[in-house]
Amino acid sequence: MQKIIKIVLIVLGVLSAILWYSLPASDMPPSQAIESLPMDLMFKIVFLLLLIATAASVFFGLKKTFTSEGGLKRVLKTLAFAGVLTLVGYLTAGGEEAVVEAVQTERGLTTTVGTVKTIGTLLNIFFGMVLIAIVLMVIPSLKRLTGR
Repeated sequence: MQKIIKIVLIVLGVLSAILWYSLPASDMPPSQAIESLPMDLMFKIVFLLLLIATAASVFFGLKKTFTSEGGLKRVLKTLAFAGVLTLVGYLTAGGEEAVVEAVQTERGLTTTVGTVKTIGTLLNIFFGMVLIAIVLMVIPSLKRLTGR
């Protein structure tokens, strides 16, 4: 099985190198360059590798979840925490009409209140995760410094 994987990876590497050298010139307009065959094949290779990596991650993650002791319980706790964090992010996100108007006047982009609310929610989730990561790094360090 490992030999097959190595052979497939070598073939994909050689094919990618060939496609890399046959990519369109930099002076070609992007609208034409994106529709060239080498560019299309490069995208297909990337999507294939991404699909394989995602499928392998999901497979081995689920396998470990169901075979390890307490694995399912940990996954459910994590999903519940992610749900709570998402709910808090959504409730604290602003989706006012004033923000939509500001984006339209300052940037010239048309948007909706829902889009602004979604972006605000995702930013709040990100900031919440950053805050949690910082706390989880600082508390053990303080414990080691104080000797408790």
